[in-house]
Amino acid sequence: MPAYKSAPTRLAVELNPVDSEGRPKKRRGVILRSSGELDEYNKILKDERLANLLNNIDSINPKPVEKEEKKDDIIEL
Repeated sequence: MPAYKSAPTRLAVELNPVDSEGRPKKRRGVILRSSGELDEYNKILKDERLANLLNNIDSINPKPVEKEEKKDDIIEL
């Protein structure tokens, strides 16, 4: 990451899931700058309350619409 104000230049990891074709699903992922940050995220993600909350959200939100595979219209003569 480039230097910014008083923070020096440093390396970081960006976590961003990809689709079946390898393209990122989101514009920006989660930036991790240290193993300590990873530990904090692990604690949050392992919390049962988060899983329960997301299950409730899934039951309320509409299901994603699957896109039909685009078929080429080819006419052979």
